[in-house]
Amino acid sequence: MLLPNFKKFLIEKGGLSEEEFAQITPFIKTKRVANHEFLLKSGEVCSHSFFVEQGVLRFYALNEEGKEHVLQFATENWILSDRGSVFFQEPSTYYIDAIEDTLTVMLDEEFVNEVVKVNSNFRIQNEKLLQNHIRHLYKRISLLIGASAKVRYLEFVNMYPDIMLRVPQWMIASYLGITPESLSRVRKALAKENFKLK
Repeated sequence: MLLPNFKKFLIEKGGLSEEEFAQITPFIKTKRVANHEFLLKSGEVCSHSFFVEQGVLRFYALNEEGKEHVLQFATENWILSDRGSVFFQEPSTYYIDAIEDTLTVMLDEEFVNEVVKVNSNFRIQNEKLLQNHIRHLYKRISLLIGASAKVRYLEFVNMYPDIMLRVPQWMIASYLGITPESLSRVRKALAKENFKLK
């Protein structure tokens, strides 16, 4: 199976050579998920991280009233997982589902160990990716606590420039922690300022 995005990711971000990528291809496992299909449900133990080769995933929680709170989206070249559930082998309180028909590469400790066998530096690169993810989470928390809806929206557009037409507006509002009506007002105000999406 051709996985051009995953191959490029491992070569550019993971430090593998073409030859090393060829060596680990027998250990690559993929999963196709249809739109609205789940990769993880609350109460299940998350056993993989999911690299998005093609499509869109979302990571969200439900509050006591059943309202969804989107924590993260993942489009091509993003990795999505409940890392706490994976690391501690505890039941997740989150959901991961597909917003489009999606092809994922399933990553687990066994796969990482196989990659390390062919390139010992990969574990260091993988750690850098994890730390970068944590850095982005801190920034997101700060925005939710202290930034205006406009600033949160502009940061969202910067982080997910290719997702605006692929995700329902109510999900974007959920991610931003605002109502769909507030999102509409923000977009109208920016349109008046001649703001253009990238």
